Amino acid sequence: MSVVLCRVDDRLVHGQVVVGWGQALKLQRIVLADDDVARSDWEQDLYRMVVPEGLEVVFATVSAAASRLGEWGGDARRTAVLVGSIDAAVQLYHAAPDVARRINLGGIHHRPGRTERLPYVYLTDEEHRQLRALAGEGAQITGQDLPSTPAVPLEALA
Repeated sequence: MSVVLCRVDDRLVHGQVVVGWGQALKLQRIVLADDDVARSDWEQDLYRMVVPEGLEVVFATVSAAASRLGEWGGDARRTAVLVGSIDAAVQLYHAAPDVARRINLGGIHHRPGRTERLPYVYLTDEEHRQLRALAGEGAQITGQDLPSTPAVPLEALA
């Protein structure tokens, strides 16, 4: 399986993802699954500036990414799929639970109604409930900002 990372990060593509995760996982492709970015040439150009030459970047709506997960999972290229919300991660998991089985919570920042679960993960009660439901279906969910730091299991994010 070549989808080596499914990450929820509301900043989507940034240096921590490209350098920290990209180098450690030897990524060859990043799929940015976000409805707004998929429709904005301007935003896509901005994200492309962060991605080093030789690393493919694919922009897709969440539903388009969900329909292609099996394809990317069977491809030889090492791929990270990035989404900006818990809802998007839920959609991807339900589309291809074998491919999106492991979900990394890497950067979900504060906004009204969210509670700090880790210094880099803030969740509403509803988002936490959604993640617990996914875990009950078999998803392996952890918080981890960088590959060099220990993964924190969902159960510890109460």
